[in-house]
Amino acid sequence: MILGSLYMRHYAHHTLAYIYNCRQKHSGNHRHPFFFLFNMQAAANAVQNRMGLVPTATTAEYKHVEGGATMRALAWFGSGDVRMVDAPIPDITEPNDVIVKVTGTTICGSDLHLYHGEIMALQKGDILGHEFMGTVHKLGSNVSNLKEGQRVVASFQVACGNCDYCKQKLSSFCDRTNNSSLQNYMYGQRDAGFFGYSHFTGGFPGGQAEYVRVPFGNVNLLPIPDDVPDERALYLSDVLPTSYHAVVDTGVNKGDVVGIWGLGPIGLCAAKWALLKGASRVIGIDAVSARLSFASEKMGLEVIDFSKHSDVTKAVYDLVPRGLDVAIDCGSFHEPKTILHKVQKAAMLETDHPETINEMIVSVRKMGRCGLIAAYAGFANNVNVGALMEKGVRLIGNGQAPVHKYWEEILNDYIIPGKFDPTFMISHRVPLEDMDKLYRAFDKRVDGVEKVFVETQFSSPHSAGCPKTSRVDDWAA
Repeated sequence: MILGSLYMRHYAHHTLAYIYNCRQKHSGNHRHPFFFLFNMQAAANAVQNRMGLVPTATTAEYKHVEGGATMRALAWFGSGDVRMVDAPIPDITEPNDVIVKVTGTTICGSDLHLYHGEIMALQKGDILGHEFMGTVHKLGSNVSNLKEGQRVVASFQVACGNCDYCKQKLSSFCDRTNNSSLQNYMYGQRDAGFFGYSHFTGGFPGGQAEYVRVPFGNVNLLPIPDDVPDERALYLSDVLPTSYHAVVDTGVNKGDVVGIWGLGPIGLCAAKWALLKGASRVIGIDAVSARLSFASEKMGLEVIDFSKHSDVTKAVYDLVPRGLDVAIDCGSFHEPKTILHKVQKAAMLETDHPETINEMIVSVRKMGRCGLIAAYAGFANNVNVGALMEKGVRLIGNGQAPVHKYWEEILNDYIIPGKFDPTFMISHRVPLEDMDKLYRAFDKRVDGVEKVFVETQFSSPHSAGCPKTSRVDDWAA
C-alpha cells in the first residue's frame, strides 16, 4: 500500500512537471497555442485518471429527463473555444437534488481562466458557469425546506452540509464533494466541488444553462423574497460573498487605509464593503480608464493608474507615507505586467505571477495585512519573501469565499434594507444565446463591459434602473 502510494506520487510529480513545461519544450515552433493547452489539459486529466478519483458524498453526473428533451447551455471545447450547445436537461439523480430552472446567470472574471485553458482538468463539452439563480423546478425526496416554483439563488460551491467545515458554514472548504485527486496532490487537501469550473473542482455542470442540477439543494440554495428582483439577488451566488469575505477575513478595521488591487466587480464591491466597515480611505489600483473614473467619480476612491505609474509602490507611498494598513488583491494572475513574468508564464515556468503580491507586501506598513481573494491556482516565482518576513506582514490566503457563511447576512442586513445595492456594477444584459459571443467580448472588454446579467427564456423583464436587453453583436467595439 505504501509503495503504491509512493508510486502514484512519483507518477503525479512527473506528469505535473510535464503539464507545466509542455509549452516550454515547443517554444521554438509555431503551432497554435491550443496545441500546448490541449497537451496540458490532456496531461492533467491523465494524471487524475491514473491516480483515481477521491470518493465523495455525491456525483457530478446527472440523469437525463425522459424523452430526450434538451436545453441550451454554454460548453468549453478548447482554449478560446466555447459554444452554445443543446445538452440533456438534468433530472433528479439523488434524493438531495434540486433541479433549478435558471432565470439569471452571468460571467465572472475567473471564467476567463477557463476560457484561456489556464485551469487544469477541463474536458471537451464541460458546461461552464458558477453563478446562477432561478426557480425550483423539481425536488428530490429528501428536500423538505423548499417548494416548486420558489425563487432561489445557488452558491457557487457544492457543499454537503454535514462535514466539520459545513457545520461552521465554511461551505467552500467542504470535505465531501470534490473528487479531484489532482487538487488533493497539489494542495494537500481539496476545496469543495464548484459548479462549472473544471474537473479540478469536481466536474459539476455549471449554471450558464437553462437548467441545473444542484446536489444537496437543501443547503446550496437560498430562498429569495419576491420583492428582491433577480438583478439584486443573483450576485449572492459569488461576487457579494467573495468581496465581503475578502474584507472581513483580511481584517479591515475602523480607520484603516486600504488598498484594492483590481477594480473589476470584486474590487469595487470590496471597496464598498471596506468603507461600510469603517475604512478611512480606500485607494484603488487598476489600468482600465473607465474603472478608474467610476471608482473616483462615483465612489470617491483615490486611484492609481498603473499604466502611468510603473512603480506602484512609490505611488502608494506618495499618497500614504506610513504605508497601507490593509492591501487586498482582487485582480488576476492572468495578465502579468512585466516582461520577466510574461516570459515565464508564456513558457509555463510559472502558472501564476507574483507581481501584485509583491507590490502589496512592499506597500503595506510594518505588521500590515495582505489578503488574496484573486483566483490563484498554481505556482509563482520571485515572491519577495524577505520583505514579507522582515516587515512582519500578514499574508492571508482568503480562500474561495464560504458563501453559506455570509449570504443570509448580506441579503437581510444589506440588500433588503438598501445599504448595498449590487446593481451599480451591472453594465449589460444579454440573452443566454449570446453567451459564447459574450466570452469573447468580455475577454476584450468590448463596450466597457463589466458585470453582465444573462437572461434565459424563463427570466422576468429587467428591473427599473437596470440595463435593458442588448445583443453582443450590437455593442460598440
